[in-house]
Order: sequence, then structure tokens, then C-alpha cells
Amino acid sequence: MQRLRRTMMFVPGNNPAMMADAFIYGPDSIMLDLEDSVTMAEKDAARLLVHNALKTIDYGNTEMVVRVNPLNTPYGKKDVEAVVKAGVHVIRMPKTETADEIRELEAEIVKVETELGCVGRTQIMAAIESTLGVINAYDIATASKRMMGIALGAEDYSANLKTQRTPEGMELLLARQTIVVAARAAGIDALDTVYSNLNDMETFRKEVELIKSLGFDGKSIINPRQIEVVNEVFAPKEKEIQKSLTILAAIKEAEKRGSGVIAVNGKMVDRPVVIRAQRTIDLAIASGIIKKEDI
Repeated sequence: MQRLRRTMMFVPGNNPAMMADAFIYGPDSIMLDLEDSVTMAEKDAARLLVHNALKTIDYGNTEMVVRVNPLNTPYGKKDVEAVVKAGVHVIRMPKTETADEIRELEAEIVKVETELGCVGRTQIMAAIESTLGVINAYDIATASKRMMGIALGAEDYSANLKTQRTPEGMELLLARQTIVVAARAAGIDALDTVYSNLNDMETFRKEVELIKSLGFDGKSIINPRQIEVVNEVFAPKEKEIQKSLTILAAIKEAEKRGSGVIAVNGKMVDRPVVIRAQRTIDLAIASGIIKKEDI
């Protein structure tokens, strides 16, 4: 079963209490932040806190991500060393504009992993937050075999466009579509940007419905209250689930017969249909609608 990334929850790296409790809300991924949410004066202390959190807190099966500072700052390479040594699953590179930045990050990761004897353990994702990053989205997405996803960072992107974010999100449409297409072409995940107005959950829900329809795998979030909404939107409907179960059952039956031909209700089933069916069942299991052992 492919890992689901419906929600990736931002947690400030300078807040020990939030880091300790974040997993109890059930996000698919937790992103401990060493970049924008941490002041310059707190960078070194936050790095140590994040390192210790990763080493000592049992986050269970939750995917652990750390957003490091850019490598061209005094903090970036130190961040990479600290979190790789702590066993982080994914490093999120902010403000990525070129494939070379990903390759530079990978080189830093390899240095640390070689020292530890665990080369290949750490994955990479890139946050695309500028017009240049959007233009280079596919090159970024394919810059390393370690890439597991790319994400849109809308605030910096909107500023770079010389515009502002709107509830309708038309200013983000091209970037969103480009990022999804690049991710799909590269075979990795696509995550949407955060929605920061916690007092407007109705617009938040509409935005989640939009990004699901565009093909995103999930959304970056900033508050546990947003998890339920995202999960509800991404949860498949009963009709979708039953159709997908029928397709997967037909596949198993065809495999038993040694047949490469799969048909459901007289219609041929091709690979894209199978992929969608499996995705639907994975979401249904993750949403608690069905149990894996019942399939």
C-alpha cells in the first residue's frame, strides 16, 4: 500500500509541546519547521530541539518531515546533518527554483548517510514558491531518485507574481496544474499549499475540494482542526468503494486463471482503471471506512 499524504501538518521547530503532541491528531505526515516559523536567534536551539524530538518521541507510523533552511544560509547544512543523524524520513527544501538545488541537498544528505552507514535512507521533497520554480517544476521533480513529492508554497509565489491570494484561487491555478502534472510525470506526490484563515472553514473546504479535483495527493496544513475536513473530502464515496472492490476482485480472479484479460460487467479493465481502484481502496482503509483484512 502506497503511503497516503492527505495532510502534512506544519509544527514549529521551536515549540517542544507542539512537537510532542502533534501525532495524536492523526496527520498523515508531520513537518517540523526550522525555516520561516523560527527566528534567526532561535535557529540553533530549534535544530537541537527537532533533533531530540526525532530521536526520543515515538511518532508511530506517522511520516516525519523536516523543513530545513536553504543551503545558502548559515543554517541549512547544519540542519541537514542534524536531522539525517536523527533519522528523519523526508527533508523538505524550501523555495526550490532549480534541479541543482536538489542535487546539492542530496550531496549533503549522502555525506551524512555515508558516515552513518545508511546511504539511501532519507527522502527529499521540494517546496516550489516562485515563478522560476514553477517553470522548472518537472526538472526539480526528477532531480533525484530520492524525490517523494513537490509542494506549492503560495504566499511567496503570489508575491513573486505581484498579486495577492484570493478565496477563488485563480492566481494559483497555473502553478497548481503545473505542479500536479510535473509530479505525475515524475511518479511522485503533489501537495497543495496551506490555507491560513482558521476562521473560514467553509472556504477551506472548497479549496480542498478544488485541489482534489486537480489531482493533488493532499494538502499542507497548519492546525489540527483542518485534518478532519481534508480527510472527509478525500474519503471515497460508497459507490466508488464498491466499484473498486469489484475491479480488484476481478483482477485476483484473472490471476488465478492465469489470464491477462480483465473484464468487469462486460467492460475491459485497463491499467489506469486498476490504479484508480487501488487508490480508492487505500483511501477507504486510511479513512476507516473499510478494514484491510475485510478485503
